[in-house]
Amino acid sequence: MTTTLSAADLELAHSVRIAITRLSRRLRNQRADLSLTASQLSALAALDQHGPVTPGALAEHEKVQPPSMTRVLAALEDKGLVASAPHPTDGRQKVVQVTPAAHAMLVADRRAREEWLAQRMAELSPAEVAALRAATPVLEKLIAP
Repeated sequence: MTTTLSAADLELAHSVRIAITRLSRRLRNQRADLSLTASQLSALAALDQHGPVTPGALAEHEKVQPPSMTRVLAALEDKGLVASAPHPTDGRQKVVQVTPAAHAMLVADRRAREEWLAQRMAELSPAEVAALRAATPVLEKLIAP
């Protein structure tokens, strides 16, 4: 079934997209360590959250081709941020995981971004904070698979 979108629907979609893009850019600018690419940071965060995984599983999670993930992981390993080990049950594969230095860097990165956002939110009125609190589950619903 095709839904016909009104001009108002499209205008709202445009406004929401622009606002989210700008907020995302501002949050990226607050990163504690700017030496990593967005792909490297995303892969590192996924590894930190999900624990040791194979490069193939990480590529699938990150929705990239395995050769691309191999390059990302090689760069992260060169920086001492990931370590690889033999797969516990499949000798043909390896698993990768974050190093303690990478975990500490990710914690600092999240803290820097969350502190920036909390400071910006402190400038909002109570009604604006309430609106943001109410909008958060709606935004989560929009990005759900």
